[in-house]
Amino acid sequence: MFATVHALSRPLLRLGLIPQIAIGIACGILLASLSPASAESVALLGQLFISALKAVAPILVFVLVAAAIAGHRQGQPPHIRLVLVLYVIGTLVAALVAVVASFVFPTTLALEMPEVSGNPPGSIVEILRDLLLNAVTNPVTALMEANFIAILAWAIGLGLMLRQASEATRTMLGDLSEAVSNIVRIVIRFAPLGIFGLVAATLAESGLGALLDYGRLLAVIVGCMLFVALVTNPLIVYWQTRRNPYPLVFTCLRGSAITAFFTRSSAANIPVNLELCKRLKLDADTYAISIPLGATVNMAGAAITISVITLAAAHTLGISVDFPTALLLCIVSALAACGVSGVAGGSLLLIPMAASLFGISTEVAMQVVAIGFVISVVQDATETALNSSTDVLFTAAACRGEQRRQA
Repeated sequence: MFATVHALSRPLLRLGLIPQIAIGIACGILLASLSPASAESVALLGQLFISALKAVAPILVFVLVAAAIAGHRQGQPPHIRLVLVLYVIGTLVAALVAVVASFVFPTTLALEMPEVSGNPPGSIVEILRDLLLNAVTNPVTALMEANFIAILAWAIGLGLMLRQASEATRTMLGDLSEAVSNIVRIVIRFAPLGIFGLVAATLAESGLGALLDYGRLLAVIVGCMLFVALVTNPLIVYWQTRRNPYPLVFTCLRGSAITAFFTRSSAANIPVNLELCKRLKLDADTYAISIPLGATVNMAGAAITISVITLAAAHTLGISVDFPTALLLCIVSALAACGVSGVAGGSLLLIPMAASLFGISTEVAMQVVAIGFVISVVQDATETALNSSTDVLFTAAACRGEQRRQA
């Protein structure tokens, strides 16, 4: 029996990972359409896949970053500073695109939603303070809770201290990094089954009916994200590489955005992005740091969500928004987005802080957040796909741009 199953599945296994994922998506949609009850029963596959990614991501980031820094040789700069600059520019440009789109296509909301619970941050200062406190968390606690700010801080510190260690110690750390990476590759091979379960369960539970009432708002958000992914991000890549950016853009969208769309977690997509960077033959010293860092601070999609929904609330309440205030919203959205953790729905609770720029009360703002959760089936998935794929895109742009300048 096993031989028969293996023979039947052999052609499928010969396909690449992306075609397998596409088949999984199609099967998930078909199952949810034909039998919603059966679709809900396969949700375990998706839950197992996400849990496995989230479980391996913290230790993978810790080991890879520490090994990359400890094994880094003098005279080979990892381009991290340039990648960070691209992250900041990309996030600011995304916020600006969202503000412009909100003026060109103004949307209003029906603020009759029940209030939702949550503790939104009060200011940028509070966000920055939380980031600093997170950075000095106990490393064991950080690994257990997937606190990537602290994981990065401890990994960087350990890597720097081990740069003067013996060759045998650094070799051992490199071997450990390779071993954890091999575990990740095994997990990623199950992505088609995991995404099949995620798609089937999501469509069976939520459907698309809940999105129809807020179609215009969702269209503006998703349209901004598509514009950033297909227009402004390619322009930034061209600025760095002076080459046609679209082959690289589409490679990153295929290799990273698809899995990020369904996992809805930048943190869970870290192993996928690291594997993609390896296939792109980027500098390992660079992507071992820039990818986990990007999952924490590179949040162009979150900046779009915050800007569009906040301005929709202002339009609904009849609040006049002048251009200087809109520019301030761009900056606030970009800075706030950098403090969003790489988990599903993380950007929505930052909306009250941005709404306070226009004098919108927290009670009303939290009703707006509730609307955000209604459309989050698509909004949050698209946001994560943009965020995560941009991590790889800008890392590749920095590496290839530096190679061009040195040539």
